Amino acid sequence: MNERMIRIRGARSNNLKSVDLEVPRGSLTVFAGPSGSGKSSLVFDTIAAEAGHQVSETYPPFLRNRMPKWTRPEADEIAGLSPVVVIDQRRLGGNARSTVGTVTDTWTYLRLLYSRVGEPLIGESTRFSFNDPGGMCPTCSGLGDAVEIDVTAFLDPGRSLKEGAILLPGFGDGGYWFDKYTGVEWLPADAPLREWTEDERLALLYGGEHIARLGVRPPKDYEGLVPWFERIYLHTSDSISDAKQKAIDRFTRSGVCPECGGDRLNADARAVTVHGRTIGEMARMEVAELAEFVADVDDTAVAPVVAALVERLRAMDAIGLGYLHLGRATASLSGGESQRVKTVKHLGSSLVEMLYIFDEPTVGLHPHDVEAMTGLLEQLRDKGNTVLVVEHDPAVMAVADQIVEIGPDGGAAGGRVVFQGTFDGLRAADTPTALALAKPAPTATAPREAAGVITIERADRNNLQDVTVDVPTGVLTVLTGVAGSGKSSLAAALVEQHGAIVVDQRPVGANRRSTPLTYAGIAAPVRRLFAKASGLSAKYFSANSEGGCPECKGLGVVYTDLAFMEGHESVCEACGGRRFTDEALRHRVDGLTIADVADLTIAEAMRRLADPSIRKGLRHLDRVGLGYLRLGQPLSTLSGGECQRVKIARELREAAEPSVYVLDEPTTGLHLRDVDTLMDVLSQLLEAGHTVVVIEHHLDVIRRADWIVDLGPGAGRHGGRVLYEGPVAAMRGTATARALGQG
Repeated sequence: MNERMIRIRGARSNNLKSVDLEVPRGSLTVFAGPSGSGKSSLVFDTIAAEAGHQVSETYPPFLRNRMPKWTRPEADEIAGLSPVVVIDQRRLGGNARSTVGTVTDTWTYLRLLYSRVGEPLIGESTRFSFNDPGGMCPTCSGLGDAVEIDVTAFLDPGRSLKEGAILLPGFGDGGYWFDKYTGVEWLPADAPLREWTEDERLALLYGGEHIARLGVRPPKDYEGLVPWFERIYLHTSDSISDAKQKAIDRFTRSGVCPECGGDRLNADARAVTVHGRTIGEMARMEVAELAEFVADVDDTAVAPVVAALVERLRAMDAIGLGYLHLGRATASLSGGESQRVKTVKHLGSSLVEMLYIFDEPTVGLHPHDVEAMTGLLEQLRDKGNTVLVVEHDPAVMAVADQIVEIGPDGGAAGGRVVFQGTFDGLRAADTPTALALAKPAPTATAPREAAGVITIERADRNNLQDVTVDVPTGVLTVLTGVAGSGKSSLAAALVEQHGAIVVDQRPVGANRRSTPLTYAGIAAPVRRLFAKASGLSAKYFSANSEGGCPECKGLGVVYTDLAFMEGHESVCEACGGRRFTDEALRHRVDGLTIADVADLTIAEAMRRLADPSIRKGLRHLDRVGLGYLRLGQPLSTLSGGECQRVKIARELREAAEPSVYVLDEPTTGLHLRDVDTLMDVLSQLLEAGHTVVVIEHHLDVIRRADWIVDLGPGAGRHGGRVLYEGPVAAMRGTATARALGQG
C-alpha cells in the first residue's frame, strides 16, 4: 500500500455504493457533489468516523466514555489515517456560560493578565472568572442576564384544569401531562383557577412547602409547574430545538443584570483595571481593537501572556472574526462563525501529520472574505497535514490539489465517485458539478413590482447605527454585506418591529422518532393503507404502538449500559433493525412491507404509494429539493441547510395569510445546480402574496433579487450602515457590487 494515501475499499455507509478511493495525504482535497449524494457519508461517516474510533480505542474505558462517540463505518478496508480534527458547522451551543472568550481560551489569558498586573491586585485569576464562585456576580450567578420565568404566562385563570388552564406545551387535552395534573385529587380540577386559594395556586406552580400548607400528601413523582419547566426547558443540552426555543421565549423574560450590567463579575473584579480599562470593558471591545490595545501592555512580568493573547486575537481577526467581542455568547453565533471560532484553536498547533476535516468552511462568508479562509486551509496543509473539505464554492475548489465528486444525484441515485482529479480536469468533465460550473451566471431580470413597504425604524441592535430602511412587500429582498456588517441584526430588527416567520437552520427534530414520515403528516395515511390491505387495525403498523418490536420498542436498536465502559448500541436481534413485529411485516402494499416504506426516499414514495394524501404531504418536501431523504431518516441527523429547507416546505404547506418570511442563508449545503430549485421555491412564496427577506452571500441569489439592502462597509464598528438600497443592477462601489462585477 502507498503510505502517502488514505485508502478506502468497499465503503457502504448510508447511500455509498461500495466506494473504492485513494486520497493523497499531505494535500488539500475538496469533496463536491449534489445535495444528498454521499459526500458527508464518505468524509464524515466513513473517514472521520474510523479515524475517531481508532484514536478513542487507545484510551482506557473511563476516558472513552467521556469522549465523542464514533460509530464504525461499513467498509472492507480503511487505511492510512491520522488522528482527526473535525471542524463542522454545529453551533457552539446554548450553554449560557460559554462565550467567544471562554471557547477560544482568550479569556483565560485575559484573566491571567488582570490577576498579575491589574490595579488593585485582588488575587488569583479565578477571581476574574464568571464561572467560579469567587468571581461571579452574586445576582446573576455569572450569566450577565437575569432570566426570569414568567409564571403569569403559564396559566389562564378563567379556565379550570380540565378546560386547559395550563398553557405550557404538552398539556393539551388528553395528553400525558394533562391527565397527570388533572388527576391530582387535592387540586380542584373543575373550578376556574381564579376561584382557587392562593395556596392551591402556589402548590400547582411550585409544589414543595406550598403543598405542605394544604395539609395533603402529594404523589411521589409530583412536580410543580415551575420546576418542571426549568427541568425540561432551562436545564437542557446545548442543542435546543425550534419548539423548545419558542417555549422559552414565550414563558420567560430576560434583561441585563441590574448589578453587574452584563459584566458577569462581582464588584471586586469589576473594579480592577489594566491601562485604565476594566476586564468588562475589554470583553466588550472588538477583537481587532482589543489585539492592538493589549499589545501596548509592556510589563515584562506578563510578556508571555500578552504575546500569547495577542497572537490568538490576531489569528481570529485574520480569518474574519475581528468584529466579535470576547463577551459574546457562543449561542448567538451562526454556524459559519462557530466553525471559524473552532478553527482558531488549531492555528497555533505544532502538531503535524493530522487529518483536518471541514464542513463547508465558506458558509456565512461574503465572497470578499473567502480568500482568507482558503489561505487558512492552504496553511494547514503546508504544515504537513491532510485537509479534507466538503464544499460547493468554486473558489475553494480552485485552490484544491484534488477534487473528488460524489454523485451523480442524491439519495439512492448517488453514492458513487463520478470524478477525481484537478479543478481544470473537473471543468472539462461531464458531471453535475462540471455542468453547473459551465452554466453562465443568471442575469438580473426585471424586478417584481412591490405591493407596498414596511419600514425598519432607527434600528440600533449590536453594530447598527440608528438605521432606518424601507423593505418592499410582495417581492424578494436580499440583505448583503461582509460577515459582521449587520445583516442578521437588521433582520432581527425587522422581526422585532413588524413580526415575521423566521426560517432558520436550527434542528427540527429533537429525537430519532421524528422523521419525514411523521413530520409530513403521512404516517396515519400510510398505516391506513396497510390496515386496508391486511384487515388489521392501523395501530399494528405503528412502530410506536402495537406494531413495534417489543425487544427494542420500535427503535430498531438496543442500547446496553456497560457501567464504567462506553455504552453499546447494537442492531436489535429480534427484528434485525426493521423496528416492527413479524406480524406487521407479513403484510405488503405494492410489494412493500411497512419497514420497506421507511426505506423509500421521498421521491420514490410519491411514485409508489397511490394515496393522494401521501403525495400531497410529501410534495412540498420534494419541491424544496429534499426528494432524496428517506422517509424513516431521523430528522435529528439533518444538516442545518436541510433543516431550513424542511421548514420552508412546512411553510409552503401551511402558509395562508400573506406573511413576511425571513431566511438566513438558505443556500447553505446546496450544490450549485440546486440553487435554481431554491429560487423556484422562493418564487412560489412570492406568487402566494408573501414577502421574502433573505440574508445571503450566494451571488446567483443576489443577482435574482428584486431589491438589495447592502450593509457595511466593514464588520463590527466598521459596519452597521446601509451602503445601498435599490435594484441589484444599479448597485456600485461596494464589496458586493465588486463581487458581482459591477464595480
